[in-house]
Parts: sequence; C-alpha cells; structure tokens
Amino acid sequence: MLFVRCIKHLTLIKRSFNIGLMRHKDENKNEAIFEATIQLLNEIGLSDISMSKIAKRANVSSATIYVYFENKEDMLGKLYVKVKEKLSRHMMVGIDDTLPAQEVCERFMRNSMQFIMENKDYFLFLEQFSTSPLIDKLELEDTATMFNSLFEFVEKGIQDGQLKPLPTVFLLTYCYFPVTQLARAHFKGQFQADEENLQQIIRMSWDAIKA
Repeated sequence: MLFVRCIKHLTLIKRSFNIGLMRHKDENKNEAIFEATIQLLNEIGLSDISMSKIAKRANVSSATIYVYFENKEDMLGKLYVKVKEKLSRHMMVGIDDTLPAQEVCERFMRNSMQFIMENKDYFLFLEQFSTSPLIDKLELEDTATMFNSLFEFVEKGIQDGQLKPLPTVFLLTYCYFPVTQLARAHFKGQFQADEENLQQIIRMSWDAIKA
C-alpha cells in the first residue's frame, strides 16, 4: 500500500514538472513571437507584416500564434502595451519623492535615453506604432496609468513652486521629446548621443520647465 502511494506521489510530481516545463516553453514561444514581430515591423513596416511572416521569423507554426492571440491586431496591441510597460518601469529607476524636481527631470531623461539606446528595436517600434491609425482602432489598455508615479512627482514640483504651473504632460514632453530627437539623430549618424550632448539637452529642458 505504501509502495502504491509512493508511485502515485512520484507520478504527481512528474506531472507537475511537465506542466511547469510546458508553461516555460510557452513563455519562450510567446517572447519569440513578440521579438520576431518587432524585428519585422522595423524592417518592413506595419502595412506589409503578416502572421505567416511573423511565424516564420519566430520559428513557430502560424497556428501556434493563434493560440496566444486572436488576430494580428490583438497581438500588436498587446505588444505595444508590453513595451510601454518596460519603458515606464525603466523611466522610474532611482526616482523617489525625496528628490528635488530638477533631479527628477534629469534622472527621467537619463533613464529614457538609456532605455532607448539599449533597446533600439523597442524604440523604433513605439515610434512607428504610436503614429499609426491602427492605435486609435484598437481597444488598448490605458497605458497612461503606467506613468502615474511620474505625473505625481511632476505635479508635486508644480505645487512646490519648482516647476512652471503648466499641464503636467507639457512639462514631461519638454523632457522626453529632446531625448527622442537626440536618439533619432544618433541612429541616423547625425549626432552622437554622448554625455556632452545629453547634458546639454538636460540643461535646456530644465531651463524650459523650471519656475
């Protein structure tokens, strides 16, 4: 009887291990599909991308993709939300409510630049997808909530009199837009996104938003 119970116990352990392994493999496939999609989007654009092309690049069957996503639009929407979430987390590294507004601005800009330089494909995907008419047709998760903490820090700076009394999104735009412009110029070989140029745009942004 004891022997039978042991066999059953070992069978359950093996089954649990197999299920965990299957889930791990599924996560790998999911990530491979996302990465393949981003690569293709940056190579051929939204209009020419297809599920079959993505499947071929990700080395999975077309049927496998439909296990994870309802259609191409569903996949692109989820990919956009995922990348925005990665960006929002990285933007907040080292930022807390003990910092003065100027330090928050600088860290936000440095974090944004670091993310872009280390994730060029993600950046180019966000640039392309965020200006596409498709984004207005999709019922996407509200990505603005991912940046709530950052908005709160800026609003605190306005209340403390450290920042101009302007809409928060305007102030953040003056910090983020120069970073993306420098990154684009860097990727095109027009300017170097080095420390000297980064410091210059940080100073210019701060001069534009400080009270």
